[in-house]
Amino acid sequence: MEQVIQYSESELILLLSQRNEAAFSYLYDHYSGALYTSILTIVGDQEAAADTLQEVFIKIFRQIDSYDSVKGRLYTWMLNIARNAAIDTTRSKGFQKTKQNQELSENVYDFAGSAEIKSDDIGLRKAVHGLRPEWRVLIELAYFEGYTQDEISKMLDIPLGTVKTRLRAALKELHKLIKE
Repeated sequence: MEQVIQYSESELILLLSQRNEAAFSYLYDHYSGALYTSILTIVGDQEAAADTLQEVFIKIFRQIDSYDSVKGRLYTWMLNIARNAAIDTTRSKGFQKTKQNQELSENVYDFAGSAEIKSDDIGLRKAVHGLRPEWRVLIELAYFEGYTQDEISKMLDIPLGTVKTRLRAALKELHKLIKE
């Protein structure tokens, strides 16, 4: 039976700063899914999101020594790197050209004959982007990714009560944004 390795955040940071390959594999295995989801939400293209995710992990590898635990959790630091990289991707000339040159057939037939209403079709995701970043992440994880509040609490390492309070505030704000 294979032994499952678990690291505390401080152990993980120490090993990462020592350039420990097992620690980077652990980091990728445990955080790439959540970071990819955040990047994909901003970029909107799976291939570009996957490329951006790889760039994010390279930045994390190179900049791990700049992480300061006094300023926040490791996940929050990585999420900020991912968010900034995703925004940079959308602003890049290459990405802009790809979007302009996207073949019509890629999107036209996706929804042909579909009576199903998708959240993207009614602008819900766009409204979610109008929320504060700490609320947006919670809404995306809870409603678009299907995580429970308890899972989100553990994933983001914040108290369950804080998750509930922030989600409630986010939903109220989202309601206001949609009504406008």
